[in-house]
Amino acid sequence: MHFGRHISGQFNAELESIRTHVLTMGGLVEQQLSFAMQALHKDDIELAKKVVRDDHKVNAMEVSIDEACTRIIAKRQPTAKDLRLVMAIIKTITDLERIGDVATRIARVAIEQPSTKQQKFHVSLEPLCRQAITMLHQVLDAFARMDVDAVAEVYKLDDKLDAEYEAVVRQLMTYMMEDPKNIPNILQVMWSARAIERVGDRCQNICEYIIYFVKGKDIRHLDEQAINDIL
Repeated sequence: MHFGRHISGQFNAELESIRTHVLTMGGLVEQQLSFAMQALHKDDIELAKKVVRDDHKVNAMEVSIDEACTRIIAKRQPTAKDLRLVMAIIKTITDLERIGDVATRIARVAIEQPSTKQQKFHVSLEPLCRQAITMLHQVLDAFARMDVDAVAEVYKLDDKLDAEYEAVVRQLMTYMMEDPKNIPNILQVMWSARAIERVGDRCQNICEYIIYFVKGKDIRHLDEQAINDIL
């Protein structure tokens, strides 16, 4: 990606290296989320344990990228668009790390509720998690290209994710009413559903950071019409 001309070619290389590491971190987080869902669906305890073990890799990448951004600010004192990029990256990796935490939470549910009796509760999460993974994949693709048009499409996907979450909650509440003995286990699944729904919010946040970098506009807390005008 062309960030602009700098006197120092090394500065360009540093920015590109950091951006590449963000995409690598995003790919790992996407894999973690996918593996966690597979573990839950297939009752695969070993895969779930792998997700939990690998969470430290996501955390380490966040720390490493954050430190690299701090060094660039201290050494290069970036301004204008370069500074916006560094700030967007710092915020993006925070959201990615929290999505990684969601994957770990789902994996722990798979470990703690391995009984096939819980399978129908776990199946409720599948469409929701697939939608969240799709949204994450698309926002990472938009980040790779800093594509505002793609961002606009991803931003709208959160409505579908919210609708899917509401459907899951209704289904799980029905299960609770059918057999109150299942309430503790269903609550675990419901908390996981809420965490997955929050993945959509994290992806929307990343959309906002991309728009901030490209357009120089902060769209947080703006209404839909104002956002459309900027896009």
